[in-house]
Amino acid sequence: MITKKQFRKEIDLIIANAIREDVGDGDHSSLACIPDDAEGTAQLLVKDEGIIAGVEFARQVFEFVDPGLDMDIILPDSSPVRYGDVSFYVSGNSQSILKAERLVLNAMQRMSAIATKTNKYVELLQGTGTQILDTRKTTPGIRALEKWAVKIGGGENHRFALYDMIMLKDNHIDFCGGISKAINQTREYLKNQQLNLKIICEARNLDEIQQILDAGGVYRILIDNFNFEDTRKAVAMIGDKCLTESSGGITLETARQYAECGVNFISSGALTHSVHNMDLSLKAV
Repeated sequence: MITKKQFRKEIDLIIANAIREDVGDGDHSSLACIPDDAEGTAQLLVKDEGIIAGVEFARQVFEFVDPGLDMDIILPDSSPVRYGDVSFYVSGNSQSILKAERLVLNAMQRMSAIATKTNKYVELLQGTGTQILDTRKTTPGIRALEKWAVKIGGGENHRFALYDMIMLKDNHIDFCGGISKAINQTREYLKNQQLNLKIICEARNLDEIQQILDAGGVYRILIDNFNFEDTRKAVAMIGDKCLTESSGGITLETARQYAECGVNFISSGALTHSVHNMDLSLKAV
């Protein structure tokens, strides 16, 4: 999986690029009417309800824009929030606060929506032993933020990108010429490249489950687009030979039933690609 150092580098890149995109050669609206030495305080006001996410990211944004800005955090990441709550106050140079405002809001609104949706799955799956995973179905350029939000909501991250885990899906298997060939060539590749990466292999039916088990060496089998009955059969076939993951159009309405089939994980792209932003404002006080 991605290291903490790699993750922090991703966050730093997101902040630098977002400020470059938004500020350009200067925040001329603020420069035109606010004195350089003016100071003030703003509050992060919640106008919705759910799970707040992105507070720590906001701290990093304020630090990037102006290390002199000071945050007083009232409701940190992962806190349940409702309309009228204040998550934090930020004080210092007024121009700096305004320069950071839009990036903080854009990120926190989306991160909070993802954390809130993830938390609904987490609560739904309580007592089953099944964990909810995100996917690579993220917004280009801000994957680190969206996967961070999943963790804040109580979910778990799947692989971060193409480089930190092997995932043999239907196209890999078909292009390669079959499951056994794909798995065997993958193991040989990892050995030759001296890479220590876990292998996940997708199965489209029970026959492919058996082929994967016969090939061996797989960390997790992706039980893709199976119905409940066949999922239970697949879990029984796999036993303790490797971990199991259900995926493919799983919703809040069906997630609990898939979990009760005995899978270790459920993955859902909807955690990151189908959310409605939480309503937040940064207001001067």
